[in-house]
Amino acid sequence: MASLAAALATALPPALGQGFVPAVVPAHGVGSRGDLPLPFTALVIAAVAALVISFVAIGTLWREPRLRDTDGVLLPGPVAALLDSHWLRVVARVLTWIVTVWTLAALVLGPDTARNPVPHVVYVWLWVGLAFSSMLLGPVWRVVNPLRALHAGLLRLARVSPDLAALPYRWGLWPAALGLGTFTWVELVAEDNTSLGFLRLLVAGFVAVSLLGAAVFGRTWFDHADPFEAWSRLLGLLSPLGRRRDGRWVLRTPLHGVNGLRGQRGLVPTVAVMLGGTAYDGFSANLSWATFVQSSPVPSALLRTATLLAFFGFVAVTIWLASVVSVRLAGEPFSRSFSFVSDVAPSLIPIAGGYVIAHYWSLWVYQGQYAWRLLSDPLGTGADLLGTADLTPNDLLIQPTLVATIQALSIVVGHLLGVLAAHERAITVLDRRAAVIGQVPLMVVMVFYTLGGLTILFAP
Repeated sequence: MASLAAALATALPPALGQGFVPAVVPAHGVGSRGDLPLPFTALVIAAVAALVISFVAIGTLWREPRLRDTDGVLLPGPVAALLDSHWLRVVARVLTWIVTVWTLAALVLGPDTARNPVPHVVYVWLWVGLAFSSMLLGPVWRVVNPLRALHAGLLRLARVSPDLAALPYRWGLWPAALGLGTFTWVELVAEDNTSLGFLRLLVAGFVAVSLLGAAVFGRTWFDHADPFEAWSRLLGLLSPLGRRRDGRWVLRTPLHGVNGLRGQRGLVPTVAVMLGGTAYDGFSANLSWATFVQSSPVPSALLRTATLLAFFGFVAVTIWLASVVSVRLAGEPFSRSFSFVSDVAPSLIPIAGGYVIAHYWSLWVYQGQYAWRLLSDPLGTGADLLGTADLTPNDLLIQPTLVATIQALSIVVGHLLGVLAAHERAITVLDRRAAVIGQVPLMVVMVFYTLGGLTILFAP
């Protein structure tokens, strides 16, 4: 996203743009080693120590599965009634449709300049904003997805059952993994990814594939194959809002949401794309890497594509290898590793969420505000339809030390939650002693991820 952030920053007027570019390009934050609340070496030692101590402590004290679907603090009746309100969903969908139509007008009729709001809506609001809102509120895209609503509306017009499907759906999350991987490539590698011509093809292709998939497989397509619904649903597991087994709204820990996810086809590649893509994003902002890409005889697009795929593959392979060693240490047959890796894959979701916060915090809180300025003039006519044409984004939340602290904490806390989630799943599917011994390889992998994440963020 570093190159994309630079491209988006060109939409800013000179006075803002000059101050903005350095704030966003380095790993989506203004944080650096000099801004850390602790020296980098001390931070790494503290992070690794926290993970190891936590592993030893939970292996000793957390002897039985503790996370139950009856846990949680009940929300007050009026709050729960509001969350269940039909009108709340109607308002959310109407607002989403207004933004969608407004953005499509800019996409089709607006100028192909840096003042067009479409890149901000697609890459900042849809991608990053959806991640943050899902981690806060839950799987919101399932509620407001305009393509899901369009499909349902077309079926109603045709007077056919909403459950209409020509073929049964059997691919799990694999199409979502491919879709997320493709969008990540578009965001981080594709040339001219902010040009209107490119975005028109991207949006048209996505709409066509989505409606075709829904026409063939029914609304199940959106439940499993839609990449943005998968992105929102998986990160939404970290939300403090959730339902317990009796359907009542509660406040809960992120671990309860993650523990409720069971292994399914395509889950491992999906979380590998989520985690690997965000890690590559931070890595690609490194000056040494950028210099290497520019000086390499290999075409830059090919080199960056291969590296992005390598990041995806690295996450998938390391978690699978750790699972293989884990089940062998636990005395289980090799064949058990295939189901075990799916069991522990949800433990990568808190880590992915931590990476999202670390890498995208400053982009979201700053460029997310600036999108309002561009949306006030969607057709580039000099209009101020929303009264926000002169909006100056507030930079209070992207101060260097604050961002560096948020980045470091989100990485470390994400990995701590990952360790806890992996332990809960392991002692659920294995006996306790075997689970503790078998988790050692997973612990090694998570320590490596922690070191890698901190180094990527704060490397000079």
